[in-house]
Amino acid sequence: MMMTRYVFFGGKLLDVDAGTLREGLELLVENDRIAQVSEGRIDAPDAERIDLGGRTLMPGLVDAHVHVVATLVNLAENAALPSSVIALRSAGIMRKMLMRGFTTLRDLAGADLGLQMAINEGEIDAPRLVICGKALSQTVGHGDYRARYDNRPLHQASLGSLGRIADGVDEVRRATREEIKNGAQFIKIMANGGVASPNDPIHVLQYSREEIIAIVEEAENYGLYVAAHTYSDASIRRAVECGVKSLEHCNLITPETARLAAEAGAIACPTLVAYEGLALEGANFGLNPDPPPRSIRFASPVWNR
Repeated sequence: MMMTRYVFFGGKLLDVDAGTLREGLELLVENDRIAQVSEGRIDAPDAERIDLGGRTLMPGLVDAHVHVVATLVNLAENAALPSSVIALRSAGIMRKMLMRGFTTLRDLAGADLGLQMAINEGEIDAPRLVICGKALSQTVGHGDYRARYDNRPLHQASLGSLGRIADGVDEVRRATREEIKNGAQFIKIMANGGVASPNDPIHVLQYSREEIIAIVEEAENYGLYVAAHTYSDASIRRAVECGVKSLEHCNLITPETARLAAEAGAIACPTLVAYEGLALEGANFGLNPDPPPRSIRFASPVWNR
């Protein structure tokens, strides 16, 4: 593989440790790695020199909770769409995120190995993509988008489906193993109710302790961790006690539970910008408090659930 080398100069560099913009620096990039930062001219005769023209150079942004395949507000309709349409829409979403400065995306349900392969092979312009595959949900859980009168199976094979149903210890073990086989780099579970699913209010606890412990064991056997959709303090505490390491949303956490989570080595991904975004822009997308309208398209995946 031929090495590509670039020297950037003539701009400001963001020093994230000091929180300041620094001038007069040069930066050498070799392939996809920063090789050198210098206060003087970098001696690299084979490198292409790029004048920033006073612009600011900064590290790439990371979106730690996103759903790149969620192209409709109505998740049931999204899941029913052809996978080819979802893939093309997702490619557009990711390219727009790249152009906004995001160089890594951690997808919290839906994105698959195929999208990741297309990015790694250079078929689409997109940030690096970290995937968990399909989120695991119990029946009538946050990943079960069916109305009460609808007992048809989920579109689990569709790229547009964010999750899959698995009930009971044996089923969740198999589902965890299958997602790992399909390329998951961590496992996502729905451990609490939510606003994007029709039959599980926020207070609802989901998955038994035995099921969560089984999922955690299978993930850890493979050197992976488990992330959980969780809002209420009770669900957060329960998830931490069962070995979950990544707490998604966790809006209603108490200081006591936060200390417990920190002592257990868990991290929080609060997604607060999503709620601010909904408050500021939700009406422009036609969103109502309950239920969300059907067939609303997003230009970008701001509606992190």
